[in-house]
Amino acid sequence: VQLQESGPGLVKPSQTLSLTCTVSGDSITTEFYFWSWIRQPPGKGLEWIGSVAYSGSTYYRPSLKNRTSISRDTAQNQFTLHLSSLTPEDTAVSYCARASALIVAVTSRESDEYDYWGQGIQVTVAS
Repeated sequence: VQLQESGPGLVKPSQTLSLTCTVSGDSITTEFYFWSWIRQPPGKGLEWIGSVAYSGSTYYRPSLKNRTSISRDTAQNQFTLHLSSLTPEDTAVSYCARASALIVAVTSRESDEYDYWGQGIQVTVAS
């Protein structure tokens, strides 16, 4: 299974960020997987942003819920993160990843909960 993030590397404050994860080797509708977005701000730990389940149900970090949405395109086998009202505090390396359950606490990319990760994409919010 391979995951690949794509999107802009630099966005301006107040804009909306859209990142797409393209999945190969598995379908994003395969029971019972969850497809997630996770980010790591500079000097900080991993932070779960949200997930879309195999069923299409979505789940978001409460502190980001008002600014976050995740959509999916089953024909393209992709899922996309939309994060609005950006500030410099949203600067981070963002990853997409797969898990067999809804996992909202992530401490390491080597953890057992997430079995496949994308390589990550640096997103910088600056004017």
